[in-house]
Amino acid sequence: MPAIAMTVNGRKVQAEVEDRTLLVEFLRQQQHLTGTHVGCDTSQCGCCVVHIDGESVKSCTQLAVQCDGREVLTIEGLAAADGTLHPVQAAFREHHGLQCGFCTPGMIMSAVDLLKNNPDPSEREVREWLEGNICRCTGYHNIVKSILAAAETMRAGGGAKAA
Repeated sequence: MPAIAMTVNGRKVQAEVEDRTLLVEFLRQQQHLTGTHVGCDTSQCGCCVVHIDGESVKSCTQLAVQCDGREVLTIEGLAAADGTLHPVQAAFREHHGLQCGFCTPGMIMSAVDLLKNNPDPSEREVREWLEGNICRCTGYHNIVKSILAAAETMRAGGGAKAA
């Protein structure tokens, strides 16, 4: 089995994995980071979105060996070390951007990448960016409202900048 090394949420990790191990499986099973959800295994739902080298990626489409030497950020690594929520996390809580919570980690990770690339998105741009993320509860209105509120907070200098 190949040996891999990567940085996950700022921590260097090493492991042996089978060639076919998906990044989402590696994170959940070997690193015990279960905030990254498995919804479909076919890249349709977006529940498994993480950041690889600062870009949002569906971790069910990446092999763990493809991430050798790279930096991975999961929902568990988004908040500050002191527990202060990232502005997107805080906005989801404040504006009821979650219902059952299953899609929430992927939505938040996607939103953080959007706001890094577009700090002042329109409602339409948020909705288009999230097209690869499915909310089974159909809570899109409050998700979009949360992202727009987070963008406003971040532009005003509140909280962390986009990861």
